[in-house]
Amino acid sequence: MAESGSKIEEDDEVPGRVKEHLCQPCLSKDKQTVADKFCSTCNEFQCNDCSNVHNVLAILKNHKLVGVKEADVASISFETKALDLCDEHQRSLEFFCEDEKKLCCSKCAIVNHRKCHSVVEIEKIAEKITSPISTLGEKLKEAKEAAESVARQICSSKDQLAQDIKEIQVKIRQMRDEVMNMFVDLEDSVNKRAEIMQKETLRYLTKKQTQNEKHLADVTKCLETIENIFKNGTPVQKYIAERKMESKVNALCRNIKEECQRLENVNISFQFDDTIKLPPLPVNEYVPGQLQFKFHHQGEVNSVNMMMKLTPVSAIILKKSENDTDLPLYTGIDFLPDGRLVAVDNTNKKCLVYNDKLEKEGSYQLSYIPLSVVVVSEEEIAITQGVGYNIEFLHVSKCNEITPRRTYKVNTIYYCICLKDDRHFVVGTCGKPRPVRIVSLTGEESDFGVNFPNKSYPVDTSDSTYIKSSDKVVITDKVEHTVYIYDIKTDTRVVVKDDQIQEPCGVAVGPSDTILVCSSKTKTVVQISQRGQILSSYKIDMDYLYKLCVSRDKSFFVVTSNCVENSKMQKFKIST
Repeated sequence: MAESGSKIEEDDEVPGRVKEHLCQPCLSKDKQTVADKFCSTCNEFQCNDCSNVHNVLAILKNHKLVGVKEADVASISFETKALDLCDEHQRSLEFFCEDEKKLCCSKCAIVNHRKCHSVVEIEKIAEKITSPISTLGEKLKEAKEAAESVARQICSSKDQLAQDIKEIQVKIRQMRDEVMNMFVDLEDSVNKRAEIMQKETLRYLTKKQTQNEKHLADVTKCLETIENIFKNGTPVQKYIAERKMESKVNALCRNIKEECQRLENVNISFQFDDTIKLPPLPVNEYVPGQLQFKFHHQGEVNSVNMMMKLTPVSAIILKKSENDTDLPLYTGIDFLPDGRLVAVDNTNKKCLVYNDKLEKEGSYQLSYIPLSVVVVSEEEIAITQGVGYNIEFLHVSKCNEITPRRTYKVNTIYYCICLKDDRHFVVGTCGKPRPVRIVSLTGEESDFGVNFPNKSYPVDTSDSTYIKSSDKVVITDKVEHTVYIYDIKTDTRVVVKDDQIQEPCGVAVGPSDTILVCSSKTKTVVQISQRGQILSSYKIDMDYLYKLCVSRDKSFFVVTSNCVENSKMQKFKIST
């Protein structure tokens, strides 16, 4: 109980002075009255008037009242910080209402809980129940430790943030120095190459100049001879000279005319590429630009136009055949080196071969649900499976016969597959935190050294491909309407979001190593540069564009649809 009722504290004791206490119920009414009694049950000093209530109310008759002088001050000296007082009446808490689960003072018990069935004295409950203070203390200690841990973590985060910013600044300065050094090396390298070209060109021009000077001397000599003969010679001499020198003059004129026709302007220039590859690549392995040395008669040399043009070649409607159980759905397509097309039918468990006119030439019944297909060599393909973690290799003969070769066990389902190099695939995963992985042609699995976001893609929500020339992985996100271009060498990515890209599905590498994406919702094939720039967009007369593939020479591509009715497959010729 709080000692707010003490008029004179122990520290203030003076010899001969009597210690007085004030009535606490009176204090709650802003009235100061000297206490005459102490109720050990109420744990209060009370005056005679206030203590008389114990004789009136039966519920208070068992309380122990003693005189102030007889009170054990030591037993009431503990500072409870008013925890034992009623918040409403500032009286000692004496009862617990089990009906409403509330602590209450004597006034609360009379006024607010008279209709409750079980109002019990706290003293009786406390005698029966083991004190929970130790449990609360343990909880508070744990909470304190947790709060201190949070405080330490926050301080650590602040320190780490400051350290990260310093490291970024250091990294930028290092990159700046490396870039400056790279350009110094670049300048030296280009100057050396330019000097070599200049020497070679000067030899060439000097040779042409020597020939021209010889022709000029011959013409001058012949002209002097003819003018002298025609001025001083006889008619006979003139005739002889004309006949004799005619062939020589004609030859000289012809040579000089040819020289005039071959006359060239010579210049040398240096043009930076759109993308400059920075260190750690040394400049002698990659110069971020192209040194151009050209002879031209007139006008300027135009840069290569990366934008492509499409010309429809053929189209077919994918219909259900006699032995099919459902309408076909081609979840994987790829070109064989000779121009034929292989496709896998997911719904009917088939592998099919088409000629260059999209005429069906061969079919093979599979024992599993195929997901994707990739051409490995001239007569070999690989198929990923939807049930069972396998990659199966099949042989496709020139006569369009398909036969199984071997099967490798893998650790997950791979929804899409493409070639990385002669010995490895790049595969897209289903429901795994790493969206793409590497699988060797012998079934060994590994990961790219890239910090991919911890995101998994369910079946039919993403596709991927690989750009061999620049070591980049491209991933489509159908739900987020986004295309991601990951640079494996630098562990960076380009995020492509555009109104022309809606529900992107299939993706493939197109001409000039640009990226072709099926935008299902907009019914377009979108061409994207490796820097993420939208180069072109082509409307395709198909609903729900789904998968596409590009021929080895980048001159054709085929696109399929995922439509319940009127599913199609179309072939286009690519030109730039």
